[in-house]
Amino acid sequence: MDLVVTEWLTAGVRWRHVIAGIAWIGTSFYFIHLDLSLRRRDGLPDGVQGEADQVHGGDFYHMAKYLVVPSHLPADLTWFKWEAYITWLSGTALLVLVYYVGAELYLIDRSVLDLSAWQAIGLSAGTLLVAWLLYEALCRSPLGRHEGALAGGGYVFLVALTWAFTEMFS
Repeated sequence: MDLVVTEWLTAGVRWRHVIAGIAWIGTSFYFIHLDLSLRRRDGLPDGVQGEADQVHGGDFYHMAKYLVVPSHLPADLTWFKWEAYITWLSGTALLVLVYYVGAELYLIDRSVLDLSAWQAIGLSAGTLLVAWLLYEALCRSPLGRHEGALAGGGYVFLVALTWAFTEMFS
């Protein structure tokens, strides 16, 4: 791929990633605030955990949080999912554009380990898959019921993975 095209593409994807990440974090903070502002009131319908009233830009909003999915969902329901999807997709695109397309420059250090580009990409992608599967297994194990132990196990795993990566990549 042409170097100029790659640089512009990487810059565009990087900005998309940053903006989507900011939006994802912002909506997460908003819903944390919303959950903390919910109040239980007399006369709430069945299944409603609490209600909150807010004002923004001169407009007033009334929201209710349901513990389970209501029997009828509105046709125009707003899903806060695209911020997360775009962050993950653009992050994956950045991984491919920066480290896989530019593997010879950013991923491989022949003085550390003499790998071809395809070997380095395979090791990287395979490690991501195995790490995800191990993380899932840790969370589903008895260790997953104890937050401190899970965090400690995750930390040890992350340190070991970091050490392994320094032995394989640049």
